[in-house]
Amino acid sequence: MTSTPFGRVLTAMVTPMHDDGSLDLDGTAKLAAHLVDQGHDGLVVNGTTGESATTTDEENFATVKAVVDAVGDRIQVTAGVGTNDTAHSVRVAHEMARLGADAVLIVTPYYNKPTQAGIVEHFRAVATATDLPAMVYDIPGRTGTALATDTTRRLAEIDQVRAVKDAKGDFFEASRLMAQTDLLWYSGDDVVNLAHLAQGATGVVSVVGHVAGRQYADLVAAVDAGDLPRARDIHRRLIPVVDAIMHTSQGAIQAKAAMHLLGVIDSDFCRLPLLPAPEEHRATLREALIQSGLM
Repeated sequence: MTSTPFGRVLTAMVTPMHDDGSLDLDGTAKLAAHLVDQGHDGLVVNGTTGESATTTDEENFATVKAVVDAVGDRIQVTAGVGTNDTAHSVRVAHEMARLGADAVLIVTPYYNKPTQAGIVEHFRAVATATDLPAMVYDIPGRTGTALATDTTRRLAEIDQVRAVKDAKGDFFEASRLMAQTDLLWYSGDDVVNLAHLAQGATGVVSVVGHVAGRQYADLVAAVDAGDLPRARDIHRRLIPVVDAIMHTSQGAIQAKAAMHLLGVIDSDFCRLPLLPAPEEHRATLREALIQSGLM
């Protein structure tokens, strides 16, 4: 499986915390090593699934350093640096580069609802703040603003912008942009991983990858080989666990619950406004892991 500056099978890693809400940096290193051992060639640290909305810059820097120190010689580490404050994001990008991140993830600015021209200049400022390759994150369900097709074309002209994490789900637009640009395309929604890969996406940035890294590596390899029946079989076997993690409540909550259930992290504490999974959701998750052959 050929690699990229980001890797091809990435999980957007949860941020382990102690029961008092403080960072568990030893747990972070352990989780990162576990994910690499389970088939990943890339990790996204300090993304949405890492609860970046409620962690501080200092905590994010410490988390990225812990991951780089633990597994940076084995995989590509992409650090989330996107906020809705361009100057803030630039400062964070500088520090993530200094700490040894291999790439940065920049989300479309949220809440401000900038114009498309403003979005381009935001990405330009953050992406060119360092020499690191940048992945653009298009997730209008969370940010309130989608990337227009022409905006993505303009972003492709920025040297550091190398990839798109697509959580918008407009497959024809994705196909058209893959044909018209040299951007690497990543599925940003586990529900549609196979659909994206089948039409030419490079890889996945996953939440379910916390428990299915090897399976997603096999899925990417099957599509690469043109073995669609095998790819479909992998996809279908994972339906129960994808449903349990992505649809029962919220991805970060359920991913933490899964890692705790499997004994990888010591606590599934989430910072408010997120709450740990209630017992009925844990039971659904446990059953789904069994059905998908992961437990």
